[in-house]
Parts: sequence; C-alpha cells; structure tokens
Amino acid sequence: MRLTPGTGNDVDLGRVDLFDLDLYTSGDPHAVWDVMRAKAPLHHQVLPDGREFWSVTRYDDVCRVLGDHREFTSERGTVVTHLGVDDVAAGKLMTSTDPPRHTEVRRAIGARLTARSVSSWRDRIRRAIVAFLEPALDGGPFDLAEQALLLPAIVTGPILGIPERDWGELVQLTAMVTAPSDPHFRHGSEAATLAISHHELVTYVTDWVKRRRHTGGEDGSLLDHLMSVRAGDAPLTDEEIALDGYSILLGANVTTPHTVSGMVHALIERPEQFGKAHADPSLVPNMVEEGLRWTSAACNFMRYAVHDTRIGQGTVPAGGAVVAWIGSANRDESQFPDPHEFDITRSGAKRQVAFGFGPHFCVGAPLARLTLRIFFEELLQRFGSIELAGEPQHLRSYFIAGMTHLPIVARKRKTP
Repeated sequence: MRLTPGTGNDVDLGRVDLFDLDLYTSGDPHAVWDVMRAKAPLHHQVLPDGREFWSVTRYDDVCRVLGDHREFTSERGTVVTHLGVDDVAAGKLMTSTDPPRHTEVRRAIGARLTARSVSSWRDRIRRAIVAFLEPALDGGPFDLAEQALLLPAIVTGPILGIPERDWGELVQLTAMVTAPSDPHFRHGSEAATLAISHHELVTYVTDWVKRRRHTGGEDGSLLDHLMSVRAGDAPLTDEEIALDGYSILLGANVTTPHTVSGMVHALIERPEQFGKAHADPSLVPNMVEEGLRWTSAACNFMRYAVHDTRIGQGTVPAGGAVVAWIGSANRDESQFPDPHEFDITRSGAKRQVAFGFGPHFCVGAPLARLTLRIFFEELLQRFGSIELAGEPQHLRSYFIAGMTHLPIVARKRKTP
C-alpha cells in the first residue's frame, strides 16, 4: 500500500471496490479514503457474491464504532476475512468477545503487559535488536521487510515461552492468517490458507497447554500465565486458552514488522526527517507515534451493528457489518493537520489509533511501543544513512498494510 498518496481527483465512489486486493498491493487507498471522508463518511458496498458492508473513514466515527460495544458488537467477527461468516470462536476468543467477559480476560492478561511490566524486558529486547541489525552493517543489500517478519518472534518468543526452533514456522502461519492472498504466504485458495493457518496455530497452543499440564511447573512466560487466567469465578477452558494464545501470537507477530519497514521507508524518502532524528534522539518516542499513525499496519477492524444505528450521515441497519478504516482515521485532517506529511515532530501524534480504540485497544501496545523505540534508538546510533537497493513490494492484504520486500543499503554512522 502506498503510504504517500497521489491525488484523489479521479476517484469515482460509485465504482470504488474496497475488497480489490490490487488497491492495497499496487494502488492508492489513501486517495480513496480522502474522498470518502469528504463525500461519503458512511460508504456502502455490495460484493458480487451478495455480501455487503458499510465503511466509516472519519476519526470520530472510527473511534465510535470501535469504542461502543453496545452499538457495535465484536461477537460475530472482527476482521474482514470473516465477512459473511460468523466467527465460530465468538464469546470464547478474547478479540471476538464483548464486555464484561472480554474485560475480565483482558485485565488478567494485560496485568503482565503494562508499561511497568515490559520495562523489565528492556535489556533483553535491546540485545535481540542489536543482533538483528548487525547483518545490515556490512554495507551490503539487506531486505529489511523480509527479515523484519522474524523480528517480533526474536523479541517476544522468550517472553511468550516459544522455543526458537518454532519461531520461523509460527511467523509463516501468522502471516498466512493476515495475508492469505499474498503469493508469499498463500497455500492453495485463500479459504484453504486461512483454514490451514488457523488450525495449525490453535493446534500449536493446544499441544503446548497439554505438555504444560503433563509436566507441571511454571516458566513465567505469558502463555504459562494464560493458563492461570480466570474469567469471573472460573478458569479459562483449554479451548479458550488455545484461542487466546492464538490471538496473542497473531498480535505479537503481524503488525510490528510492517511498522518498522514503513517507518524506515518514510525516513529514506525524507532524509531531512532522518537528520532531525540523528541530531536529537529524544525525538524517538514521538517519531514512533508518528510512525504508528503513518503506517497504520492494522488498517481496519470490523464490527456489526446491534440495531439500526445512525452514523457518518447515514444509517447502518441492525446486523450490518461495519468496517472501521484505521488507516483513514489516522489521516483525518480534522485531527492531524497536513496528514499526508510524515513529521517526527508532529504535535498530537499520540492521538493515533493504530492500536485500535476502546475495549479492544491492543493489549500488547506497551510492548510494541518499547520494541519500536529501542529499534530506532539502535538504528540511529548505528546507521549514518539508509538508501533503497530496489523497489519495495507491498503485501497483498486488505487487512494488514505492509511490505514483503524492502531492499536497503545502510552505511555505518561515523563516530565523532
């Protein structure tokens, strides 16, 4: 997906197809969203197979859809790949469950992922990132996007309790879930790819739980903690543990690599911003917030209207699927002046909703923020310049905005 849009003057909203994968692989959805925010803040589309959905693109509307479970429920599915087929895990999988049960499970998991808790992992994360960046320092071509797919596993694998021998397979499976049509990850049809990846990931966590039950003891990992979580007066069932473990694996793996690649690409295209960050490393935290806004790696989430609901100058009927376009909300000019400028000094960048909004705000956000901050601290300390060594290749997905290839050449930073 192009992160720097062209003009939207030729966008015909009557012919816009938000399910056209080419729009995200080689097209320009930001130009489309610009026009939708201005002219059709509630957009209705019917697919050739009869499935239909409504889209909201303005910041306030996106926050309302994601923030109010009484109007827009998560319990029929939350991603567009589920459109038309109710999520069989609804009510059991945390991301497909509404409060109050969602809140009970989330609170228990989130207790291990607060900013204070994850800060104790800072040194471990920094060592992992330093090792990750080392191969790029020889001045040869380095495919950042391809290599970055493994970065979250390198960082969070030990935290989750996942042995290194399994990282590569799990990264491949989580990519299959979020980009089942991309040729790098597709196995047969899109439906087959989703079925295989869902089954394998849930089976992995299920087997992990069985082994832990058999051996006993605790290793302090996040998956181990999941086995002690209670919702209300009862512990989670093994099925719920497997589903929530699956969700944690997805959340850990699928967005951070694309945020890293998108931010590095933005800095390559804007050397003056790279220079600002070099000159003042204290800008890194705000640069990360701007990078999260700019990339919006999870570019949408879906909900269903509980009843006829007025929003975006129109009405969504009861039971209607509503797609909240985070990638558009984060470029809403009412919230972010000059939204298509990447500015690491932007005031208010932290208002971005890349982690979602409301009850389902990403439980792993503190860990993701810490990882991104350390990554760019280390990158700025080591690299004096970064250049493209080939054309970026974008992920074929209407859910995740990212890259499969970003060939770069990095030059070591000269020490004073």
